Amino acid sequence: MMITAQMHRNAARRTVALAVGLRQSEALALQWSDVDLDRGTLSVRRGLHRISGRGLVYEEPKADRSRRTLALPDPLVEALRAHRGAQLEERITAGPLWEVHDLVFAQPNGRPIERKSDWRAWKAPPARGGRARGPPARRSAHGGDAAAGRGACTCGVVMEVLGHAQMRTTTDTYSYVVPALGRDAADRMGRALWD
Repeated sequence: MMITAQMHRNAARRTVALAVGLRQSEALALQWSDVDLDRGTLSVRRGLHRISGRGLVYEEPKADRSRRTLALPDPLVEALRAHRGAQLEERITAGPLWEVHDLVFAQPNGRPIERKSDWRAWKAPPARGGRARGPPARRSAHGGDAAAGRGACTCGVVMEVLGHAQMRTTTDTYSYVVPALGRDAADRMGRALWD
């Protein structure tokens, strides 16, 4: 299955969700300072949530394991580079109306995207001439974590084989191989989605 950039803005949003499994709140809170395109990594540090009486709020993950650095498949790195270029053009067009939030996925004025707006964009068919590839639009905008989770099952298998009672024991004991496993998983995910 190949993920092709849709013919609409923020098209890389879907690709990020599917390739690395970000939850919707994590993807909407993702900042360019969290992305290292040269190294091909992305760090999850916060989520974007609407809180009654406070509006949109960035919150750190409650669990330490939710803070993580993920390896990116090479095609996703290229998709994010193209997305950054398109966003720069939007910023120039917006001029003084652009709000600096450093968001990877933003409104045309730089402001954060609401979850409902993100969901509508997720469900929207591609523009004329674009070909929809990848998951059906009915799938959840935050369901990418399930797709990526299937690729991460390796650690659970290792845990079972070694007889560890907790995943943390496995990851702590073999933390020196986790970056290599992350890169391997990213490469496999890239092949699965783009080949």
